[in-house]
Amino acid sequence: MNADNLGELNTNALSGEENLSEADRAFANPDKFNLLADEEYLAIPESEFRARFRERLHHTLEIQTYHAIHNKKNLPASRRNTAERLLGLWDRRGLAHDLPEYVFARKLLEFADELIAGRRVDLSPYAWHELTQAEQDLFAQVVHQRRSVRHWDAGREVPRELIHKLLDAGLWAAHSCNLQSVRYIVVRESVQPGLFIGSDIPGGPVHIVLLQDERVYRANPNNPVKNRLLDCGAAAQNIVLAAHAYGLGGCWLTFSEGMLARLRKKFALPEYISPVTYVDVGWPVQMPFPVQRIAVAEALLAPL
Repeated sequence: MNADNLGELNTNALSGEENLSEADRAFANPDKFNLLADEEYLAIPESEFRARFRERLHHTLEIQTYHAIHNKKNLPASRRNTAERLLGLWDRRGLAHDLPEYVFARKLLEFADELIAGRRVDLSPYAWHELTQAEQDLFAQVVHQRRSVRHWDAGREVPRELIHKLLDAGLWAAHSCNLQSVRYIVVRESVQPGLFIGSDIPGGPVHIVLLQDERVYRANPNNPVKNRLLDCGAAAQNIVLAAHAYGLGGCWLTFSEGMLARLRKKFALPEYISPVTYVDVGWPVQMPFPVQRIAVAEALLAPL
């Protein structure tokens, strides 16, 4: 347990939830928001159950725990109830304990238990690496040198391991309510040619299709539809940045109706899986002149 006895919290203090927004308070109340009976939780598809598990954990324990840590407050013992209930349902469904949701829930409960006991939680072991100036310069280089590449070396194969890194980068993008809706299909043009006919550019050797499992959004029906596109867009942006960092050329593209029809037929996609966008990647044979961008001063609509 990464908590210490740097000093006990004031057990007479408020729970640390008094400054939460009205929206967070509504989400945090398990009796008033999106509550399912145990039998319903056990009957829904695993993808939806795990999304509901993540959403409820986020809104009933994660936000409140970190809020209490920041404000040096304790938590009421009841704050752990929803997480404990969900963990019981997790076991009743026979899901593995090494899955990320379960691991995360257990860690949050460790933090919560320390706060409930009136002790402080030390988060320093989880601090991210602070980039050196040289590393910051490299990051800026990736951001500013990335550009859309439309001509590739079709004869040079992109290793499977490298594609895996791109997909992983996409999954680590920010996602609303931690619902994690993004799914992938990877198509090599040499293996399955013709699915992407109709693009306005020559197709790349590898097509990374970004899709979303719409069932996960049942976990939070108040999540605006625009957030769903942002969720997928954030993943795509991570992918094109990672592609550039690993020496690949990439281009973020738009489906034609013909492409969508062919993809749905080829992969027998169910109605709840929605193709959103795709990114073509490969080894570049052309380095385009960077598209010029407007200045920050022009983009600002109010004083900085």
